[in-house]
Amino acid sequence: MADEKISRLVDVAKMYYQLDYSQQEIAKKLGISRPTVSRLLVQAVEEGVVHIKICDPSEDVLELAIKVKEKFHLKHCIVASIPEYEDELIKEKLSEVSADYLHNIVQSGDTIGITWGTTLFQLVKKLQPKNVKDVTIVQLNGGVSYSESNTYASEIINGLANAFNTTPHFLPVPAVVDHIVVKQAIVADRHVKRILELGKQANIAIFTVGEPGEQSTLMHAGYFLDSDIEILRSNKTVGDICSRFIDIDGRISHETLNDRTVGIELSHLAEKEYGILIAGGNTKIDGIYGALRGRHANILITDQYTAKALLDLGGDNVNG
Repeated sequence: MADEKISRLVDVAKMYYQLDYSQQEIAKKLGISRPTVSRLLVQAVEEGVVHIKICDPSEDVLELAIKVKEKFHLKHCIVASIPEYEDELIKEKLSEVSADYLHNIVQSGDTIGITWGTTLFQLVKKLQPKNVKDVTIVQLNGGVSYSESNTYASEIINGLANAFNTTPHFLPVPAVVDHIVVKQAIVADRHVKRILELGKQANIAIFTVGEPGEQSTLMHAGYFLDSDIEILRSNKTVGDICSRFIDIDGRISHETLNDRTVGIELSHLAEKEYGILIAGGNTKIDGIYGALRGRHANILITDQYTAKALLDLGGDNVNG
């Protein structure tokens, strides 16, 4: 008799909670009254057949943020909740959260360095103007002239300058050149040198992680020699930060390519008061991990799926 009773409770509970039947539909199917169905559902909870768990997404992401912050010894971590793991949704949400964060931290006299990319373009579009004075905006790395995909470098710099009522400082040179002699000539120019020095002095740096392999904007744009591509692959490159390519441990994965790259050095990123890495998505997990393991950022803004993946990689404490 007891088994029959439990079986009945299970049947009703499954129809209601798993098959999404209404109480009226269950009553009709079982030949009982709707109040009896209601009573059986209450009884199913009371007798432990059904366990009700309330999940608050905001609590989940706060806990994830704390764990990521502790694991990578970050100054701050923000984990945004997204409904599904889809690149456009991730960019949309991360740019929104990042715009709010940047608006809150910027003070008069700050120097903000920023790189380029679609996520950062979305951020700038969502950024609310702030009444501050003497803010300096500077481009951290050279641009991409030949890419089929828009990097939005000028729109990003101009948008930031408009939000903080200032004049932008562009770095109007290629991100990567063919020979170190060309790079040396470029950085010797006094105007370029001044921009690079501003980037070095910036107390706020905003950047993302580029994808590795054929998806890399720089690789896709044809900036690399065939030998560069082979070295990046053989050295297990996981992505780039400010056009500087790294491995899973955050080390430069191609030294001679790095010597031909124009822009902020990774060692300078590590010195920032706010080194803000904004990135998420399945293809960027290893790149983000490498950036954090290499201590190239002290603030991470990401999504809950990426945060969980980062916690699963490399043990509990990667920078200790």
